[in-house]
Amino acid sequence: MKVVTANRLQDGAVVYLAPDNSWSERFSGAVLITDAEAQDVISVISGRVREIADAYLIDADASGPVGRETLRETIRSAGPTVRPDLGKQGERA
Repeated sequence: MKVVTANRLQDGAVVYLAPDNSWSERFSGAVLITDAEAQDVISVISGRVREIADAYLIDADASGPVGRETLRETIRSAGPTVRPDLGKQGERA
């Protein structure tokens, strides 16, 4: 299974393609797609260049990114790893 992720141009936030073709800031809002559906989904969102940048597919399951993308996507979505008071980690404090 795969998930489409990108960065929203308006504010740079990491976003995930949702089932209704909107963008969710939370992985839990992402739609899981099969490998067979992946190419069609990418071609559809490639026309949305005014909304997002650098859309790509990551391997995932319902719990989140899997495989070699796990660490990269965790850092990408949560923010800096050296200053827990910054980024999304700081919002939790």
